[in-house]
Amino acid sequence: MNVVVLVKSIPDPNGDVELGDDFLVDRGGEGTLDPGDEYAVEAALQLADATDGEVTVVSMGPAGAVAAIRRALSMGAHRAILVSDGALQGSDVLATARVLAATLARAPFDVVLTGVESTDGYTGTLPMTVAELLGLPAATFARKLDATEDGLRVERQTEAGYDVVACAVPALVTVTAGATEPRYPTLKGIMGAKQKPLEELSLADLGLGAEIAATQRVVATEPAPQKSAGEIVQGSDGGAARIADLLAEAKVI
Repeated sequence: MNVVVLVKSIPDPNGDVELGDDFLVDRGGEGTLDPGDEYAVEAALQLADATDGEVTVVSMGPAGAVAAIRRALSMGAHRAILVSDGALQGSDVLATARVLAATLARAPFDVVLTGVESTDGYTGTLPMTVAELLGLPAATFARKLDATEDGLRVERQTEAGYDVVACAVPALVTVTAGATEPRYPTLKGIMGAKQKPLEELSLADLGLGAEIAATQRVVATEPAPQKSAGEIVQGSDGGAARIADLLAEAKVI
């Protein structure tokens, strides 16, 4: 199977996130691979190994996103594609999905794997948007993924356990953190990643232009309010009424 993994470069999660003048996260420095995407990369490698396939990593971001892509390549992915264009600064989910869908449409594939959501975005809607644009079935929240003669067998995580989903290919699958245990890149893998093919594309290369523009913008930001001291309600007369009032103020009841 030819497996494609969508990955994202994010600022160092252990550092301080800084906002630019446009109130968006400053991504000018060297990024790192989103931790949630490592599970998708590992699942892709296992699926490719089981089917004598190959793994291609696809990402959209600034030039610093190369570091995140190298991480995926050092884990064992075979090649990578980075879409980097100044016009993509501040892209929202729909614009990002259009760019990724156009990138995927350039070559045939069997499966597209992604994480459930990025750790710096949390919309959780990008994978399904890409699937819709490409007309693909989307099997989400996979806790286990196997190739079958007819396509894929996915165990879909639910609150009560899991559902078994049979899915034809090509398809898009989102992978949960419990699906795999990402491998650590070896020294050989790290050194070899520098020699693997990395194709860099612009919007013009994809035949895209002005239609790729964010439909939303951030107009202001405010620090989160400091938490005030809690209130202790004594178990005396009137205590139950006070608790009810507090719950009503919090719109719980």
